[in-house]
Amino acid sequence: MSTITGQVIRCKAAVAWEAGKPLVIEEVEVAPPQKMEVRIKILFTSLCHTDVYFWEAKGQNPVFPRILGHEAGGVVESVGEGVTDLKPGDHVLPVFTGECKECAHCKSEESNMCDLLRINTDRGVMIHDQKSRFSINEKPIFHFVGTSTFSEYTVVHVGCLAKINPLAPLDKVCVLSCGISTGLGATLNVAKPKTGSSVAVFGLGAVGLAAAEGARIAGASRIIGVDLNANRFELAKKFGVTEFVNPKGYKKPVQEVIAEMTNGGVDRSVECTGHIDAMISAFECVHDGWGVADLMGVPHKDAVFKTSPLNLLNERTLKGTFFGNYKPRSDIPSVVEKYMNKELELEKFITHEVPFSEINKAFDLMLKGEGLRCIIRMDA
Repeated sequence: MSTITGQVIRCKAAVAWEAGKPLVIEEVEVAPPQKMEVRIKILFTSLCHTDVYFWEAKGQNPVFPRILGHEAGGVVESVGEGVTDLKPGDHVLPVFTGECKECAHCKSEESNMCDLLRINTDRGVMIHDQKSRFSINEKPIFHFVGTSTFSEYTVVHVGCLAKINPLAPLDKVCVLSCGISTGLGATLNVAKPKTGSSVAVFGLGAVGLAAAEGARIAGASRIIGVDLNANRFELAKKFGVTEFVNPKGYKKPVQEVIAEMTNGGVDRSVECTGHIDAMISAFECVHDGWGVADLMGVPHKDAVFKTSPLNLLNERTLKGTFFGNYKPRSDIPSVVEKYMNKELELEKFITHEVPFSEINKAFDLMLKGEGLRCIIRMDA
C-alpha cells in the first residue's frame, strides 16, 4: 500500500448517475486524504434501506452523480494531516455519523449527536475543503453521508471511523456500522428492558429484528412483534420474538390489543418504522407508571405526533434515539466484541451475498422485500 500513499488511486466504484436508475461500475479517481481524513480500502459493504431511499430520491434533494453506501468494513490505506489514532493496516468500520470528541455532545455521557459530524444527507463533499475526493475525467462525483462505501477505496473523516479488533471478520461485523447497531442500541441503551420484562417491537425489518435481539440479550421474557406483514413472524422467532400482532387483524387500535394481552401494557416498546401511527401506538401501548417507549423510525417531515397529555402525566416515558445512542469511535468497538464473545449473533441478519459486479442484485432483493442484509464482496 505504501507505493500509493499520497497519490491518486484509480479503482472501481458503483456510481448512481440519476435517481432510480441501476448503478454503473465505473473507474473513478480517489484523491489522497486531506486534514483529519483517512483513505480506506473497502473489503465488504452491505446495502441498507437508507441507500435505496436516497437512490430513489423520493421526497429529498437529489444529489447526483453520487457514490452511495454506508455499511461496510475496510482497512486503512493512508491517513491525512492531524490523524494520530489510526494508521495504515488498521481495521475500521465507517459510520454515517461521527464523533469529533471535542463538541458538547461528544463530551456528554448522554448524547451521541456530534455537532461537527452529525449525519447530513445533502452534503456531497468533505468538510475540510468542501470538495469531493472522487472524480471521473476531472469531474467530481459526490459523496454520501461521509462514507460512500460502494467504492473499492473511499475517503472518510477520522471521526466517522471505528477502529475495531483486527480478528473480527469484516464480512460479518460490517453490518454493525448502521442498521444492526441502531436497533440493538435503541433497546439496550435507551429502552433498557429489565430481565423478565415485556417488550413490543414495531416493525420487523432488519432494524426491528436487531431491537428484538437487544431485548433477547437483555433477558426480556415476552417480545411482541408488531408488523403488517405476517410472513415476517417465522423469521422473527430467531431473534427472540415470542408473539406476533398484525394490526390489520383487529378492529380496535393495536395499542389496545397489546394492553389487553399484557394486563395494562408492555414494560418497554421500540418503534422502528417511521410511520406516525405506529409511533403513537408504540407510546400508548406501554404500561402506566413505568412504561418506556423508544422511537427511532424517521417520520415524514410534516408528520405530527398526537396523544393525550394524560399518557405522560400517568408516568409513561417517551424517548427518541439516533444510531442506538452509540458514539461511533468510543462504543462500536465494544459492540464488535459482543459478537466476538458470542453474546451477539450477526450471521442470522445476513441472508444474501453478491459480488461487487452484481451490486444491483442487492437493490433488487431489497426492493422485493427479500432477506435482511445482503453482503457485497468488493474483491469479487
